[in-house]
Amino acid sequence: MKGSKDSPEGREDDERGRAASLAAAMARGVRSGARKGGMGARVGMGSLAGRLIEAAPRIPVRDLDTLRKQFPGLGPEEIADKLIAGAVRGTMTVGAGVGAAAMLPTPPAMPAELAADTLGVAAVEYKLIAELHEVYGLRAAGTVRERATAYLWSWTEQRGIDLLRLSSVNVALGGRMKRELRQHFLKRTVRHLPMLTPFMIGAAVGAAMNRRDTKRLAEKVRKDLRAAQIPWDALPGPVLPLTPLPPAIEL
Repeated sequence: MKGSKDSPEGREDDERGRAASLAAAMARGVRSGARKGGMGARVGMGSLAGRLIEAAPRIPVRDLDTLRKQFPGLGPEEIADKLIAGAVRGTMTVGAGVGAAAMLPTPPAMPAELAADTLGVAAVEYKLIAELHEVYGLRAAGTVRERATAYLWSWTEQRGIDLLRLSSVNVALGGRMKRELRQHFLKRTVRHLPMLTPFMIGAAVGAAMNRRDTKRLAEKVRKDLRAAQIPWDALPGPVLPLTPLPPAIEL
């Protein structure tokens, strides 16, 4: 029996739902493009990197005030636990879908399915990283696009942002950022590809791969953020809420 909307179980279901919806929204564009280009269309890593860079400033990120209202009575560690659990369950849902697709008698174009999975998971992990920075009082400074660049850098490097060295993030703008994103997508795709053949993967295996990768990323970033954490009562206020660039992805 599922918990009520305001119960801990209900809020965890909400987190998983948000993550899965975001991943699905990102993946639809990849699948649509593949259908238009033919079932055998090849989806390039550069294309995925470009899509993520363009979409990141439009992904809704909850600020600290919003997160504290949604998780009343919880401290930074407890909220971080909830965010990570929701993101992991969301990416597991995406992986299960790709794994199940590979088991069909006539599977869809697997390069496109794998690309859709990779981009959808990347969006969920990006949102998780941005909100973990909020929870630990380490929001990146700058415009929406500048913050998005900082969090994408955090995603590719699998580490928290050092607020005292943000100039290093600015250096990563442009071509270098795209190259690092392409490399990150490629590594993830190659790691999953050997198992993405019919009769060798199912929903459980696809979910397990995404669970492992998302959890590993979250714990690496969280370790950095915890070490540099700024207590909530030491944060300046009021802090303006985060507003994504229009049009925002509806969750």
